[in-house]
Amino acid sequence: WVEDGLLDVLEEEGIGCIPFSPLAQGLLTNKYLKGIPEGSRATREVFLKKEDVDSAHDKIVALNEIAQNRNQSLAQMALAWVLKDKRITSVLIGASSVSQIDDNVEMLKNRNFSNDELGAIEEILKG
Repeated sequence: WVEDGLLDVLEEEGIGCIPFSPLAQGLLTNKYLKGIPEGSRATREVFLKKEDVDSAHDKIVALNEIAQNRNQSLAQMALAWVLKDKRITSVLIGASSVSQIDDNVEMLKNRNFSNDELGAIEEILKG
């Protein structure tokens, strides 16, 4: 999420935005597709709470299906979706391994969305 009205003000002023946590504390990765893995940050409930994962699970699974149809990981699609907005100039990601960085960078190969994909994503996010 972005504070209401922030992107409009930044656009008016000619300033870009670099959002943090574009992968929603890891929710928008393959890590939570089958529930909460042992040792994950959701088990520690510092930043990510079990109920957040549980309530978002169906959306995550549905978004992952779209990502797979795009031949992307969920993380790649999430980053591409954030960066589709011209007011977003970059994103801050955290990674605990080089393979996570490599996976995220692969997003650059498919940054465009069809209208059908955008509509499906918006419906999932509203639900």
